[in-house]
Amino acid sequence: MPILEIMSLSIFSFNMKKFLIKISVYILGIIGLHSILGSYADGNTDDNYMHFAVPKPQNIIMGDSRGSQAVVPNVLGNKLSKRFDNFSLNIVQSPYGKIYFEALKRKIDPKTKDGIFILTVNPWNLALHNGVKNEEDFPEQKSPLKSMQFYSMSPNYEYLLRNYRRSWFKIYLERAEVGRSNTYLHDDGWMEVNINMESDSVKIRTEEKVEFYRQLVTHQHSSNERLNVFNDIISYLQKKGKVYIVRIPAAKEITNIENEKFPEFNKVMEDISAKYSVDYFDFSKNHRNYVFTDGNHMHKESSKVFSAQIADSIAQSQKN
Repeated sequence: MPILEIMSLSIFSFNMKKFLIKISVYILGIIGLHSILGSYADGNTDDNYMHFAVPKPQNIIMGDSRGSQAVVPNVLGNKLSKRFDNFSLNIVQSPYGKIYFEALKRKIDPKTKDGIFILTVNPWNLALHNGVKNEEDFPEQKSPLKSMQFYSMSPNYEYLLRNYRRSWFKIYLERAEVGRSNTYLHDDGWMEVNINMESDSVKIRTEEKVEFYRQLVTHQHSSNERLNVFNDIISYLQKKGKVYIVRIPAAKEITNIENEKFPEFNKVMEDISAKYSVDYFDFSKNHRNYVFTDGNHMHKESSKVFSAQIADSIAQSQKN
């Protein structure tokens, strides 16, 4: 081989090594920076992160956004002497179905033997859009619950890489240490919402939510697929402890819409309760006892009262 060709190859090889060293340093720097920024992820990061960044629980609350805001694990824990985790997301991401069921299996402590499981229900998290014909079209197909494998990693870089769409600098700049956001997800899964509760603001939000549900009833139906999985979840959890079904109340206007659209709902829940010999606590008739931020979600102070009532109902049941 001519000397010039040898020299050219040597120079190319040398330059390539320099380039690879530089790019490696750059990549390692990027990884290191994101590792540091990700370590600040907390209840401010988004509405779901903390569900994937805490130890596996033995006592679990399930449901949608009503459950995430209405059931306060700390209140339950103080009354029942157990540590609870609220594993409720929202109606799109955690309706009862196969994806939620598989997520539960990954979430729960495999050593659980004497757990308490509160399955919060309403007609919507057991319903389905009329236009959905195939399982791949279920709304929860886009839920983080579908793709996540690790539920007890902190920091949970898998969650951030898969589901966090903003700049990671926001994680650091908007961390809870600087100030809690208006929707703050506690370590125990409770979504604490701080919102303007002046009567005019509440009235506007409630009217908007009522209109939303009036439209929703026109294209929703009770889903046998969801009910079948709901049964499977109860059967699975009964091997690990006690199951309680809880219907969370909404404001009168929304409750009326639900009862008109799904008049059989309570009977279905009572039949499931009897089938598995579990308690069904229906609080929907007590809606006047609570304050709602928008007719659908309880205000945080009412949530504490409501959670205490759930705990009292469970304690009474255990005595009986």
